[in-house]
Amino acid sequence: MSDAQTPSVQIVDNTAANRYEARIGSVVAGFAEYIRTERLIAFVHTEVNPGHEGQGIGASLVRSSLDEARAAGLAVLPVCPFYAGWIARHPDYQALLYSGKSKVSD
Repeated sequence: MSDAQTPSVQIVDNTAANRYEARIGSVVAGFAEYIRTERLIAFVHTEVNPGHEGQGIGASLVRSSLDEARAAGLAVLPVCPFYAGWIARHPDYQALLYSGKSKVSD
């Protein structure tokens, strides 16, 4: 199921826990942990609860968090293999990738 077919999923940046959460009602169905600086966000671990796998939760987390990174002008370091694989399959997000030469505007 694609993330477009899961309208009841709400993605929330839980800054106190340094993670994006995919919530279905009051249930946290999955999360993506990150380390964030002024210029960079590194996604280090993503998890989807077994009961919610195959419902597009992970894709919703990635797309929403990357859209927010783009809006904030942050470079992205996908330490998490799920993020790295997702970005590799979606060329329109590859410009966000951090490299030693990245220059993010202030």
